[in-house]
Amino acid sequence: MSIFGAASLSLLILLLATLFELSYGDVGTCAHYSAPYLPTACYGNSSSQFPSSNLFAAAGEGIWDNGAACGRQYLVRCISAAVPRTCLPDQMVQVRIVDRAQTSRSEPSSDGVTIVLATPAFGTIADPSAPSINVEFQQ
Repeated sequence: MSIFGAASLSLLILLLATLFELSYGDVGTCAHYSAPYLPTACYGNSSSQFPSSNLFAAAGEGIWDNGAACGRQYLVRCISAAVPRTCLPDQMVQVRIVDRAQTSRSEPSSDGVTIVLATPAFGTIADPSAPSINVEFQQ
């Protein structure tokens, strides 16, 4: 193999490794919602379902999984939004699924999203005045 061939192969491997490192999980859309949160599709009227940090979420249809999403924890990171500088750089939030977005008592700020964060959780990763953002998330 020539010097240029080896250098090109090394550069390609380095580029691919960098691309895989930047991806943390699935990509979707995210909205937010505020109280009232009860009752929820997962746990009914029990207020003990909410983490003390108020970092919880409602699952959109893409991750609802016929209710199997209840109790799952997700790491969520804002990657972009319609308005520049909406995302808070280098911030992630861990949330627990307690509801189904489609049937939540409180109306989400945007319909048809992958995940709907409680307003305190949304504010951890983005400007809460934004109706929706694009996110990376992983269970």
